[in-house]
Amino acid sequence: MIDHTVGSPIADTKAPDIDLERRWRERKFTAKLVNPANRRKHRVIVVGTGLAGASAGATLAEQGYHVTQFCFQDSPRRAHSVAAQGGINAAKNYRNDGDSVYRLFYDTVKGGDFRSRESNVYRLAEISTQIIDQAVAQGVPFAREYGGLLDTRSFGGVQVQRTFYARGQTGQQLLLGAYQALSRQIDAGRVEMYARTEMLDLIVVDGRARGIVARDLITGAITTHLAEAVVLATGGYGNVFYLSTNAKGSNASAIWRAHRRGAYFANPCFTQIHPTCIPRTGEHQSKLTLMSESLRNDGRIWVPRRRDDDRPPGRIPEDERDYYLERMYPSFGNLVPRDIASRAAKNRCDDGFGVGPGGLGVYLDFADAIARLGLPAIEARYGNLFDMYQRITAEDPYRVPMRIYPAIHYTMGGLWVDYDLQSTIPGLFVIGEANFSDHGANRLGASALMQGLADGYFVLPTTINDYLGGNSLDAVAPTHPAVSAAETEARGRLDRLLSINGTRTVDDFHRELGLLMWDHCGMSRSENGLREALARVPELRAEFWRSVRIPGTATELNQELEKANRVADFLELAELMLLDALVREESCGGHFREDHQTADGEALRDDTRFSHVAAWEYGAKPVLHHEELTFDHVHPTQRSYT
Repeated sequence: MIDHTVGSPIADTKAPDIDLERRWRERKFTAKLVNPANRRKHRVIVVGTGLAGASAGATLAEQGYHVTQFCFQDSPRRAHSVAAQGGINAAKNYRNDGDSVYRLFYDTVKGGDFRSRESNVYRLAEISTQIIDQAVAQGVPFAREYGGLLDTRSFGGVQVQRTFYARGQTGQQLLLGAYQALSRQIDAGRVEMYARTEMLDLIVVDGRARGIVARDLITGAITTHLAEAVVLATGGYGNVFYLSTNAKGSNASAIWRAHRRGAYFANPCFTQIHPTCIPRTGEHQSKLTLMSESLRNDGRIWVPRRRDDDRPPGRIPEDERDYYLERMYPSFGNLVPRDIASRAAKNRCDDGFGVGPGGLGVYLDFADAIARLGLPAIEARYGNLFDMYQRITAEDPYRVPMRIYPAIHYTMGGLWVDYDLQSTIPGLFVIGEANFSDHGANRLGASALMQGLADGYFVLPTTINDYLGGNSLDAVAPTHPAVSAAETEARGRLDRLLSINGTRTVDDFHRELGLLMWDHCGMSRSENGLREALARVPELRAEFWRSVRIPGTATELNQELEKANRVADFLELAELMLLDALVREESCGGHFREDHQTADGEALRDDTRFSHVAAWEYGAKPVLHHEELTFDHVHPTQRSYT
């Protein structure tokens, strides 16, 4: 196991020390401005073109900055944000059901099990209302009620209907809105887009982020790009587990390379398990498919009351079914937060009540909803999701219940940022899922889209103005030693990978790592299991650098080389995740330690010792810095959804 030391505390000094409701307004007013005519003189690099990256690139360019933007897909439209299905939260209170900015703030802090910053979360709730207006103005086709008003639906962890949606395609439609805005700026010449290009390293000059090293995925050409500031909008690291709901290309390389250059990594063990995933079917699978949490609005989750009951669901009478979420959490029922629903499903399956192959599944049943609302209403709400399920499983969810099981989905950890979304490297801003800032130990559903767009459209454009307006930065020459060193190091890493010529495939290593992480750092964790994994990961990493086999060369399209580069980073990140989970001797949100639970099996926090953000500094011996969390408005209590 790697050792670590405890360093000096870290603090967010950018949030004004005034009333919570006034902090963002005050920060915007005190932020330095850049004259519109002068913005044309500044260049900003944005890595990533999902919701956070596309909205940031479009907005910065609209302000007048010259933006150099990168995506590893063939088009920004293929960013993983398209996979978000269920909706986006906003405190509009269109239902007049008691919602408010403060209630969204409260629900988010509570849902994150009191491990997020109050100032960041309140700002997110405050901005949420602006996001909907922005998206509607861009033409995003949100669902509407009969009278023409925007429709909303419920999501887990809340008792109001604040989730706006576009059938089961909300992420895709929001991304198309941001992409149109970005395309306008590309056409105007203010955004220089590099598609099929991946970031290999961060260039740091005199302690500031000044550029990146990138590789053209088609030709293999390695180039350097320089700017006054760098924005990382590269998503999360769920694919460290191999099987997850993430697109296969989603990776952690950009934020991990920045971490190696000095950016602190916060709460890496905070990963989210989504309760509504199609169960795995065998060793052949390379990813898992998510069924939107919105299905829990009308679907009822149940298992047979009898262990190992292999009867078809239609032959199990109503009085022999256990609607366990409705029984255990009557106030929220099937709409409890994701971590609660996931653990409950796992416990039912572990106790022998699971259904389907291996007993690793529970039923999500729409029979009652179809009888109550009619088939056309269910088709209108969820038709594309039902079609997807049927194509994958060859089962008709209109006739038989869906089978679901929890899976790795989102990562709440990420690079540490302050209130300005700036990392510990000046000039390096991190937005969306790539940072740690808003969700604590468990993200409430429909909040990822909200955070990505809030960061990109509204927060970053203000705070990056302050950075650029407050610092006089000389141009960096392409021949600067730091630039040359970063490029040389990136080339050397690829050459080393190709020179190994071993006997095991990249996927073989990745699959073993993923299973190890799922078993010991997934839904349930224990001290012994974490120590066992911490002993094995360094061995696996050594085997990787000794035995991996990568065909082809670096000067062509080589997807095995791409994967190897990412898996090498996962093998390092996994060790930090395990160490973070071992050091955090409590359960909170999606981080569930078996040795820290209540009598009824819920997460048991230790607020006295662990009410902090764990911010890790890279090194042969990682350094752990604590950012203490204070709660002046939402006081930590044992979470209850009964």
